[in-house]
Amino acid sequence: MIPMNQPPVSIDLLIEARWVVPVEPHGVVLEDHAVAVDGGRIVAVLPTAAARVAYQPRERVELGEHALIPGLVNSHTHNPMTLLRGLADDLPLMVWLQQHIWPAEAKVIGPEFVRDGVELAVAEMLRGGTTCANENYFFPDAIGATYRKLGFRAVVGLPVIDFPTAWAKSQDEYFERAGEVHDSFRNDTLVSTAFAPHAPYTVCDESFERIRVLADQLDIPVHLHLHETAHEVEEEKQKSGLRPFQRLQRLGLINDRLIAVHMTQLSDGEIAACAEAGVSVVHCPESNLKLASGFCPAEKLRRAGVNLALGTDGCASNNDLDMFGELRTAALLAKAVAEDAAAFDAAFALRAATLNGAKAIGLDAQIGSIEPGKQADLAAVRLSDLETQPLFHVASQLAYAASRHQVSDVWVAGRRKLRGRELVDIDVEAILAKARGWRERIATH
Repeated sequence: MIPMNQPPVSIDLLIEARWVVPVEPHGVVLEDHAVAVDGGRIVAVLPTAAARVAYQPRERVELGEHALIPGLVNSHTHNPMTLLRGLADDLPLMVWLQQHIWPAEAKVIGPEFVRDGVELAVAEMLRGGTTCANENYFFPDAIGATYRKLGFRAVVGLPVIDFPTAWAKSQDEYFERAGEVHDSFRNDTLVSTAFAPHAPYTVCDESFERIRVLADQLDIPVHLHLHETAHEVEEEKQKSGLRPFQRLQRLGLINDRLIAVHMTQLSDGEIAACAEAGVSVVHCPESNLKLASGFCPAEKLRRAGVNLALGTDGCASNNDLDMFGELRTAALLAKAVAEDAAAFDAAFALRAATLNGAKAIGLDAQIGSIEPGKQADLAAVRLSDLETQPLFHVASQLAYAASRHQVSDVWVAGRRKLRGRELVDIDVEAILAKARGWRERIATH
């Protein structure tokens, strides 16, 4: 903070909120505080009265009935699949995937489908307070370009899978194209990359070995589905004599680069190994529930010290990108699974949806908490609605009562993306028209 006898410092933005929930320090709620932003970064978090003396903002935003939180981080999603929302519901995972989703994708997938799906997803995520997504889908070049155009933060997966797709026809081509896409976003301020091998049951040892070496060389994460169902685990045991987790251990992939998604089938030894190796686990409770995939032992992972983040998965299996809904479901489900009402408490739920997600994707030095020096990825949640009154504890209200429809304002890197529930610089009518067009194309196949 600048000395009180100095003239006010000129900054871009001052956001004054009834409550600031910084996430770090853990569990803290700051009353009548302001966040000073300049050049897209947070320069100070201080009491509002002091901020008005210390800073002269070019824009001042007063949020007298709101909690200001870090932008939510959706740590696992397939956002182009927003255009497949509701296509094949109420089916088990492999039937859903092999008989419905993959055939539908084969008919329509391409850069245009990917671009339009991501546009729809970004609009939905921003209206729900999400400012960053960990993306896993084909045509990552088009995906990354769309996120960049819309000013949304994302880690874009570089897909690797053992069979030909519209994106690549051979193992070598997957890796060649991965390198090209990584290079194209190497210095981007909003878009970065991760390797995204689909799953152990669709990726061979040779590809995993190449990924391990290249991920180290390029210093990027590895993002994959792992132990999503009991069937997956049993199938691998019959094939190789190993559980999928054991196979990845043998290949050297159980390390602090790994973002392991779902993890519904875990032994205590595997949980301990994740903690020791620094693996991040992404829990997708609503997708797992809808596909009857099983229950991630979230509280056991938390108690073991594993970095536990949250994701929605894709809209074809959720069917929304609502991170407020996801963190509430995660907290409630964890209590039932652990048979402990104190498990996965409200403050931890918020952390899992923000800072832990940022850590999983390697961006915790930049986002995930409201701290000086970090990017100003922020969301304001109006808590004066009758659904969130009376208010005794802010964190509890955010976790258990607030909805995404109470998100009023959102910033990414200090740029306003949502103002009073209205999207900024996004053509909603055009997005809706494209979504209806894709519905007609997909439904007629």
